[in-house]
Amino acid sequence: MKNLGILLSGRGSNFEAIARNIQAGTIPARIAVVISNKEDAAGLSRANEMGLKSLFLPSKGKDRETYDREVVASLKEYQVDLVCLAGFMRVLSPYFVRAFPGRILNIHPALLPAFPGLDAQKQALDYGVQFTGCTVHVVDEGVDTGPIIRQAVVPIEAGDTVESLSARILTEEHRIYSEAIRLMLSGRVRIEGRRATFEP
Repeated sequence: MKNLGILLSGRGSNFEAIARNIQAGTIPARIAVVISNKEDAAGLSRANEMGLKSLFLPSKGKDRETYDREVVASLKEYQVDLVCLAGFMRVLSPYFVRAFPGRILNIHPALLPAFPGLDAQKQALDYGVQFTGCTVHVVDEGVDTGPIIRQAVVPIEAGDTVESLSARILTEEHRIYSEAIRLMLSGRVRIEGRRATFEP
């Protein structure tokens, strides 16, 4: 059984979706630890309620690599095989990425490479695109630049706000994140440069 480590900073709805799919038997893994850099993160409380090991590791006042070394040490203590970022509002240092090469997943609320970084839903609305969506990618040393594992398209509707668009994107995030985790755990993913390919 593979061990997942979940990193979050807020409500953790993607974490909850992953946990539900594990309980349903559709993801062959266990959540070994949930870590947050925010003590009041709703996702941390939810992890406690679900009986999962949860840790608050404060990031305030620490430089990026110092903090990342603490997080990596905890993930290794719990023998984590795959790290899943679920609304973790920090850019990972090269040290962190190199500690889990090709074994960190992130979900982004846009069709990368369009609209990377913060406020992707607002970026899409401001730009006037007709479609946006979400992307699960392997984390590399850039920001939202790693190889793409799964994407889902979400049409933009007349009168959409950031809130209404975000809600529809989130539904797709919950679906494709679990799909991507299953793929990664299957050993069928091959990454060559920017491209991820999938063996049958």
